[in-house]
Amino acid sequence: MTGVSEEIHTVTARRLAAAVRSGEISPVELTAHYLDRADRLDHRVGAFVVVCREDALDQARKAERIVAEAVDPPALLGLPVPVKDLHAAAGLPTGYGSAARPGPRAAADGPVAALLRAAGALVPGKTSTPEFGLTCYTDFAETAPGLRPARNPWSSGLLAGGSSGGAAAAVAAGLAPFAHGSDGGGSIRIPASACGLVGIKPSRGVVPVGADPFGLAVSGPIARDVRDAALLLDALTGNQDGLFLAAADRPPARLRIARTALPAYPDTVIHPECLAAYETASRILAGLGHEIVELPPVRTPELAGLFETAWMVLAAAEPVRADREHLLQPLTRWLRDRGREITPAAFAQLRTRLAAEAERALAVMAPYDAVLTPALAEPPVPVGHFTSGTPEEDFALQNAHTPFAALANITGQPSLALPMRWTPDGLPVGVLLSGRPGHDAALIALAAQLEAATPPRPPFPFD
Repeated sequence: MTGVSEEIHTVTARRLAAAVRSGEISPVELTAHYLDRADRLDHRVGAFVVVCREDALDQARKAERIVAEAVDPPALLGLPVPVKDLHAAAGLPTGYGSAARPGPRAAADGPVAALLRAAGALVPGKTSTPEFGLTCYTDFAETAPGLRPARNPWSSGLLAGGSSGGAAAAVAAGLAPFAHGSDGGGSIRIPASACGLVGIKPSRGVVPVGADPFGLAVSGPIARDVRDAALLLDALTGNQDGLFLAAADRPPARLRIARTALPAYPDTVIHPECLAAYETASRILAGLGHEIVELPPVRTPELAGLFETAWMVLAAAEPVRADREHLLQPLTRWLRDRGREITPAAFAQLRTRLAAEAERALAVMAPYDAVLTPALAEPPVPVGHFTSGTPEEDFALQNAHTPFAALANITGQPSLALPMRWTPDGLPVGVLLSGRPGHDAALIALAAQLEAATPPRPPFPFD
């Protein structure tokens, strides 16, 4: 790539997009670099469930023709952006992370892939996810042969998080410039934090794709920095004017930022490294001139319990043929059994109570421009950490691992994960920033300001 001395995968997505549009690099060269890197390294991380090399190169050749012909090429022209394997992309199978529900090759794009292609991106493959995206990790019990865990590129014996674990592993390992993820209870922000990346869960309704009956799940970006994440979020929202990327270049005025490290369940232990990242972010934000105050209690065991019940209902709602139920993961079967116990009347009451809890939580946070918490309760954990015991133990370990992220899914707030420090063992630890519903641009502006004041990340794990 003439004029750029770094390896292609170490360059920001913004720089790559500009280089494609200017003709400095061809989409074919760019795509081939990432495909070759995935061929060489993905066996170490398990980021992809499928890569379609020839189709990706064909898409790149079409992008090359557009570069030559278009007066104003689209923002992501020629950039490969993998899609999480819960979402359809034409010509690729959708496996849902499940041996019980293998999907045929999609005849057409789903909403996410269609938005990415409209922005000029190509879809080289699908990234790994746990069964139906139900867990905060991407790992599988021994009953799922052929499904690989998404391993953390910073230490392959550790997990990359979930449920967008493959997406985060791909970006952190330099197998894609950025990636699509989805988030129903932290599933973008959890793996982003585990892998030292930025992950944005936008406000409910910002990304124009379908949602679940509780309004928990949204799609969003996983990237190496805030501006790259904003660029991809613009594509996922259909913004042609670069609203979110422009926001990252506008430092915010003095803000009132509330902070808390109190989880919903009082007996949850927050690891010292996670508390250290939280305190570091607090000091930096105060040094930038923002007012930092303590957030009154907002997470309660009742709210957490309602979310857990909603999650069980969503698990039970996944269509699985009766003759394939035995192929489900043990935790999935356990969740589905409990979800099926919810009657239609109880379901209606659950939705009402969850909405009331969301209103209560938003009222507590209303006086503040943003809320700061730890991202997770502990640094990345080993492969097998969650799946080696009973389903009940698995579920309890997940609650202990991620006590902060799900609140923003309940309230519909924008929320993002930002890497903040690295442990002595070289593992990333992040924080969460959440904003007012619909104020995604303001949250991105704050995150970009905090990122600029944070020490740079280490070099790529494989370089």
